[in-house]
Amino acid sequence: MDTIEKLKVLSEDSQYDLACACGTSKDDRRKRGLDGKWLYPVTLPQGGYSILLKTLLSNACANDCKYCPLRSGTNVRRCTLQPEEVASVFMEYVRRKKVFGLFLSSAVINNADYTMDEINAVARLLRYRHNFRGYIHLKIIPGASDAAIEDSLSLASAVSLNIETPGKKHFDALSSKKDYTRDIIHPLKLISKLTEKGSKFSRVKCTTQFIVGASDETDSEIIEYMFGLYNRLNFNRVYFSAYQKGLGNPEIPGERQSPNPEKTFLREHRLYQVDFLIRRYGFKGNDILLDQSGNLRMDKDPKEVWADSHPEYYPVRINTSDRETLLRVPGLGLDTVSRILKMRRDRKITRLEALGIKGKRLEKVKSYVISE
Repeated sequence: MDTIEKLKVLSEDSQYDLACACGTSKDDRRKRGLDGKWLYPVTLPQGGYSILLKTLLSNACANDCKYCPLRSGTNVRRCTLQPEEVASVFMEYVRRKKVFGLFLSSAVINNADYTMDEINAVARLLRYRHNFRGYIHLKIIPGASDAAIEDSLSLASAVSLNIETPGKKHFDALSSKKDYTRDIIHPLKLISKLTEKGSKFSRVKCTTQFIVGASDETDSEIIEYMFGLYNRLNFNRVYFSAYQKGLGNPEIPGERQSPNPEKTFLREHRLYQVDFLIRRYGFKGNDILLDQSGNLRMDKDPKEVWADSHPEYYPVRINTSDRETLLRVPGLGLDTVSRILKMRRDRKITRLEALGIKGKRLEKVKSYVISE
C-alpha cells in the first residue's frame, strides 16, 4: 500500500481510541476528509473550533486485548506507517491549513518501547525538522519504560494512557499479556508526577479512557476511579468508550451479556454526565446516587436523580439563589446560570421563557424553581 492507502486504513481503525477532544454535539463530531482520513474537531482555548488529524501509526498489534478488534490473531488488514510518512502527510495538511494538530496512537509493534520510539520519532520530526510548534497528542503505550514516557512528555502538548478498567480483576478478564499494576497504574502515576504543577512538564495535558462494558465492572467502580484520576492524579479528562458487542473475544464478560446497543451507549452517556457534574458542577462522591446494583439509572440523568432525592432543596428561588444552588437545578446548565446571574443585575426574572429555554427542558426547570 502507498502512504495514502495505509492512512485510510489506520485512521479508520483509530476510531476505537476516543481519549482526545471529540464530543457529541454537531460541531464536535468527527468527519471524514475527501482522502479518507478521519478529522476531529477540537475546541480551541480562545473559542471556536479547529481540526485534529487522528490516526494510528500501525494496526499490527502484538497484544491480546480481548475487547479490541485489532488484537493479535484477528483477521484484519494490517499495515504500518513509517515516522517520515506520518510527518510528511501531516505537514502537507498543515501547509494547506486543513488541521490544527495531530493525535497519534498505535497498536503495539513488537513491544511497548519499540512502539514508543516510533511514536516519539514522529513528534521529533515535526518539532525539530519541520519546526511545528502546534498541538501534538501522543498515546502512551501500556508497559512503556519511564524514559520513553518522559521522552513523549518532552515532545507532546498532551498525552493519554488508557486505564481500560477500574481495577485488576476486571483488567485480567481482558488481557493475559499485560499487567495492570506494572503496565497501567505505574505509568499513570508517573505521568501525574511528571506533569504536576510547577514541574518541568506541567504544561502537558493528561487524559485517559475506560472501555465500558467489556468486563463486568459496575458504574460505582468506574466512578470511584474517576474521582481518583481527578483528585489524586490531577488528570485533565476521563473519556469512555462503550464496548460494542461482536468486536471482541467471545470469552470476555461483555460478549456474554444480552445484546442491547441502545442501553450500552446510554450507559456511556450517563458516565459522561457524571464526569461533567464532577468537573464543572462541583458534585462530590456522595452526590452521585446509584441503584442497588451499584449502577446509574438509565431512565433519569444523575443530576435529576440527585434533585428528586433532595426535595428539601427545592424549589430554588431563581432571583436570589447563588450560582452553586442554581447549578443543582435539573435543566439549568452553565451557560443558562450565567445568563440568569447577568439578567438579575438589571431586572427581576418573572418568566422562565425569558431565559431562552423551551420545550421539555423548560417544563423540567419549572418543576424545581420559583420566580417570586
